[in-house]
Amino acid sequence: MKKYILSFLGGALVLGAAIVPRSTPQAQAAPTLSDPSVVPNNVVQMKMSFAPVVKETAPAVVNVYTSRKVVRQADSFFSFFGRGVPRERTVRSLGSGVIVRSNGVIVTNAHVVKGAQELRVILNDRREYEAVIIAEDAKSDLAILQIDTKGERLPILPIDASNSLEVGDIVLAIGNPFGVGQTVTSGIVSALGRTQVSDLASFIQTDAAVNPGNSGGALVDMDGQLVGVNTAIFSRSGGSNGIGFAIPGELVRRAVDSALSEGKIIRPWIGARTQGVNSVMAAALGLDRPQGAIIDEIYPKGPADKAGLERRDVILSVDGTDIFDDSGLKFKLATFAPGHKAKVKIWRDGKLKTLTVRADIPREIPTRDTITLDGINPFSGLTVVNMSPALAEEMDFDPFAKGVVISALSRGSLSARYRFRPGDVILDVMGSEVNTTAQLQNILEEYEGERSWTLNIERNGRVSKSRIRF
Repeated sequence: MKKYILSFLGGALVLGAAIVPRSTPQAQAAPTLSDPSVVPNNVVQMKMSFAPVVKETAPAVVNVYTSRKVVRQADSFFSFFGRGVPRERTVRSLGSGVIVRSNGVIVTNAHVVKGAQELRVILNDRREYEAVIIAEDAKSDLAILQIDTKGERLPILPIDASNSLEVGDIVLAIGNPFGVGQTVTSGIVSALGRTQVSDLASFIQTDAAVNPGNSGGALVDMDGQLVGVNTAIFSRSGGSNGIGFAIPGELVRRAVDSALSEGKIIRPWIGARTQGVNSVMAAALGLDRPQGAIIDEIYPKGPADKAGLERRDVILSVDGTDIFDDSGLKFKLATFAPGHKAKVKIWRDGKLKTLTVRADIPREIPTRDTITLDGINPFSGLTVVNMSPALAEEMDFDPFAKGVVISALSRGSLSARYRFRPGDVILDVMGSEVNTTAQLQNILEEYEGERSWTLNIERNGRVSKSRIRF
């Protein structure tokens, strides 16, 4: 049985069925477009050609080329004979992007520009520019680029963040599949709100012929607006299989606004840990079907706590948008600017209730309190900071994570012998829980000179218990 592969490659759409209007109009003569540059305003005109829409939108779609140098380790066989010199090679990749500001601001996928040391953008008219990354966010798979236009105003695609797209709507995809050059294809919206693809997602699904090179390309509607950024496919082989995904316009707009105002993509939170409601939970809670996201934990003095949300509350909708699972809730919150006051409908003790919750920036609670450890112990030379929701967001940790984070270690120090790494989280030492740098210092002073140390450390999401002979 062949496995399905989720490939983050972007895509171009293919129309696989007849175009059918939402309501069948009376028979009438097909109108003539007096100005071929005008976007058609009804289905009858659209049956003639997609060309007017393409002429309006294609100039705002660009090709993105990246390169980076990687060092390939020499074969151990040749190393034995003294010829094991590591070799450097250049890795190149390609993708697409969309101009969203006339001064040269471009949105693309984060995976397109990941690790790029050289970044070039080629416009529709073949002009080439060097680009810089303003901000990138792996969770949303969005990156915002900037090119220097020397004051020239470039064509843009307006972002449609109205959330008015419907299943069956006709869409066009514009991108650079396989690097062959700008290509336009068509299709329909196959589904909305697909949340099983990634942790922070509510994708538009299309019947897309998605191929390498289309990542970051435009998904546009018949009004010539950017409704999504193509990002992934579901495929047996890694090539097109008729199921493509695009990041919705409302999340794209928020990412662009955040990057331009803050220099990074900020996702607000409400300070609640949630999970999706399954059929067993729904029956126990008195819900008629599995829906929503149930609150497992509330962060003390966080937005949810202040708004009166409680454990076991089920969030059913946010600002009128139905919430079907945990990923859908995270996506909706990610579309808000910090400070937004959202109307949250919940299910509590068999009754519906609506609360106002302020989506806010994760806070520095406790403060970082950066210190460098010293003394006669295996931690000497480590620079550590307090974990907080804000730091967790920066480092892609669970916002509810606890412990003390290693931010750096000194070369030649005692700690350098024991393979600590920046990003490791110290959870406990000598059986005592560690939640702050002050607690860690007190433990080290208490056991100063000890020859055997026990500790729990989290690395890359995995907790391991270690014993150090000092």
